[in-house]
Order: sequence, then C-alpha cells, then structure tokens
Amino acid sequence: MILALCHIVLGQQLNLYWIHKIVVLAILLTTIAGVVYIDDFWQDEWDIVIISLQFTGPFLHIVALAVVTALGWIIAGQVVRVERSRRKVVTLVIYVSLLLVLYLVPLFISSPCIIDRSKLSPRPAVIGRRGAPMLAPEHTIMSFGKALQQKVTALEAEVTISLDGVPFLMRDRTLRRTTNVDKLFPARQDHDASFFNWTEIRSLNAGLWFLRDDPYWTVQYMSGKDRNRTANQKVCSLAELLRLAARANRSVIFSLRRPPSQHPRHQLWVSDALKVIQRSSILPEQVMWTPDWYRKKVRAAVPLLQQTSDEKLPVAELKERGISTLTLHYSQARARDIRQFSGSNVSVNVYPVNEPWLYSLMWCSGVQSVSSDAPHILKKVPRPVWIMSADEYGLIWITSDIISVAIVIGIFVFQNYHLIRWKMSGMRSYNPEQIMLSAVARRPSRDVNLMKEKLIFSEINNGVGSTDELSVYRRNGLDMYSLNDIMTPARHATKL
Repeated sequence: MILALCHIVLGQQLNLYWIHKIVVLAILLTTIAGVVYIDDFWQDEWDIVIISLQFTGPFLHIVALAVVTALGWIIAGQVVRVERSRRKVVTLVIYVSLLLVLYLVPLFISSPCIIDRSKLSPRPAVIGRRGAPMLAPEHTIMSFGKALQQKVTALEAEVTISLDGVPFLMRDRTLRRTTNVDKLFPARQDHDASFFNWTEIRSLNAGLWFLRDDPYWTVQYMSGKDRNRTANQKVCSLAELLRLAARANRSVIFSLRRPPSQHPRHQLWVSDALKVIQRSSILPEQVMWTPDWYRKKVRAAVPLLQQTSDEKLPVAELKERGISTLTLHYSQARARDIRQFSGSNVSVNVYPVNEPWLYSLMWCSGVQSVSSDAPHILKKVPRPVWIMSADEYGLIWITSDIISVAIVIGIFVFQNYHLIRWKMSGMRSYNPEQIMLSAVARRPSRDVNLMKEKLIFSEINNGVGSTDELSVYRRNGLDMYSLNDIMTPARHATKL
C-alpha cells in the first residue's frame, strides 16, 4: 500500500489487475479480522502500547522526524512543478504543519528514563513468579529451585485449598492444563481443582505437559537430567514451598483462592493457610499475605506477617489496613503514583515484568521489586537499557530540529534550482509541439496528425529543407511528408 501511494504521489498510474484488487481486499479483511480477534483475546494488554511509548517515545520522535524530513524531497518536487497555486499552498501548509508538530512534540513526551543518574533508584529486586516457569514447569519444586539459582529475593505462588484442607499451588481453576488429570480422572478433568483431595492431587504428574507443549520454546535447551526431573514433577503444596524458602532464607508472597460455596472448606480456607504458615520453619516476617479476606483476623493471629494488597488504594487507607507492600499490574504502575507510595513508605511490586525494556522502565519509575516469569533474563540487566538527563535529551531534540530544518530548506532550494535549469534547457532544445506529441499516445489520430504537421512546419522554419532531414520522423513512427505535400505559409496565402 505504501508503494502504491508513492506511485500516486509521483503521478503514475497503478494499472491494477483484478488479481491485485482481490489480494489487497483479502489482506485488508484478514488484517481487520486479526485485530478484532486480538482485541477480544488480549483486551487488557493494549495498555502495554501506551507503556512502551514511554520507553520508546524519544527515539520514535527522531525516527518520525527523519522520515518526514526525507518526504520533503517528494513534497518539494510536487510543489515546484505544480501549476495550480492553490494546490501548492495546501501542500505546503500541510507539510509545514506536520513538521512544526514534530519539532514541538518533545514538549509533551514524558519518560521515567529521562532522569538524572544521581536520582536513579536502587535496582529493583526480582521475585520468581511461580518459580522460573520458562525453565521448568510452573509451581513445582524444580521451578522454584531454578528461580533460586537466579538469585531471586522472593518466591511467588497462587494457592488453592484441596477437598481435605491442604493448601497446594495451582494457577488454573482446573487441573487439566498442567497435569495428566485427563488420564487418571477423565470424568473429572473439568472439575474445580479444589474438589480433589490431596492424595488424588499428589498422584498426578505436573511435568509431562511442559515437555509436550514447550510453552516457552526452552525444552530444546534443557539437559537430559533436567528433562528426566521435569517428567517426574508433582504438584507442590504450600508447606513444601515454605520449607524450601526457609532453607534458602527467601521470602514468600502468595495469593489465596477461595473454594466454591459448596466446598467443605469454604469458611475455613484462611485458617487452613494460617495453620501451614504457623507450623512451618519460615519466619513470619518473610511471608507476604495478600488476601483481603479476614485481614484483621490474620493480623491478630500472626502479627508479624507482611500485609500486601493487589488493590490500588489511597495511601491513608493502605496505612489503616496495615499494608506495607502494594502489588500492581504493570498497566497500573504510573511513575507519579509509585513516587507517592514510596514517599509514604509503601513498597511497590509490579507484575509481570519479563522483558529488559519493561524492567528498565520500572527501575527508572522507582519500584522496589518486580514479579517475573523470566528471572534468568532480568538477571542479565545490571543497569537500565537507556537513561539520559533532561539536558541531554533537550540537546538531542534541538540538534535534530536544526538539522531537519537545514535539510528541508536545502531540498526545496535544490529542487527549485533544478527546475529552473530544466526549463532553460528545455526552451533551447524543444518546442511545445514536441513535448505535447510525446504525451498524447492515446489521443485521437486527427489530433496527433495536426501536431505532426505543426512539428514539421516548425522544423522547416528552423531550416529543415530536405527529404533526408524530414525522413527522420519516419524512424520515430511518424508519416513522411514530401516538400510538395507540405502546405507552406506562402502556398496557403496563394490558395486563400
């Protein structure tokens, strides 16, 4: 489509065949259908576009400025050659307006990474979200072990209560995706995971799906030993996770899913989780409690638990609830809010952060920690991907604008000078009939013949007088005229 637009700008015909039109229409419809599907499937992920602009905005501005400056060559060519003054004015106004917008747009660009290096916050801690699910099956002992190897500061999990009151780790509502429940309990594979007792859950395999589906394309890089370990993983209980974290001296943060109303532990789910914490060897201050249900009861039972929340509330209300850590989705993490929470001694943890650019953006925003599915990737980010002071960005901005202005002026001057030279050379070498004759291939034959006659008369007046000289026009596809056939001005006067 861009190529077609370039043809139109240069005044060339597209000459589309029916197959071209069908293909373009098919691609257009496919694209629209794809966008609609993505919008329906990942509707909540559009926020990443706005967030990514905060990181790439300064560089996208420079790229856009370079592209529009380069378009000046085409615009200048159109302006100096167009005969209609109104079209010239409209084209110039649109182009100059676009340039002015690009020259001034940095006034509205805001990025957390435009900051003095002396004001940069310490490197955010990395929390292993479900362990290291890119390296091993999520929520398994192997996954959490891999996360500890990447030097994470805490482990994060999602907890469900079994039919007999055992808290275990499970992300989904059912066991179908991450276990072989379809093989052992095919009639119950769509049942809620909390309606299985711990003996049944423990009999399931929680690793084979990872080798089969290869969700992150990492299985090919696993050693034979790791593949054997993966194939024998079981569903992990909360008690096992707390025991592992205590040995490694790491904190644990978890969310707790309440069983359905018909579940026998529907009213006892918080008590079941608290009992496991109290019986484990982990220090209470190393456990971050997220559920808002019965928070006062939890604080009374285990006062040293770190109270966290995944709900973005005013600072005063967070203080009233005794919440010291706020866990937010990256789409809710605004630099201004993060500075406000940090200034009130409320730590901010952002999830999920798996890419270096997003980690760098959160770092510059001042978050204290991030939850990541890829701790092995963030481990390799010792500093933000880019950071510059406001003065440095201002210098780049002004320099880019000056260079763009100079190039645009140079393009218009060169195009105008080139057009003047072309016109001057054309006046010496061509007459109007020659120019028009070359552009009327589809005119009626009568018009073409009249132009041929005018062209011959002009050549005679310029000194062409022999049949040999006139025969040149036969080679160019014109009819040959003899001197006797030509109606000279004198003969025309005699006839009159």
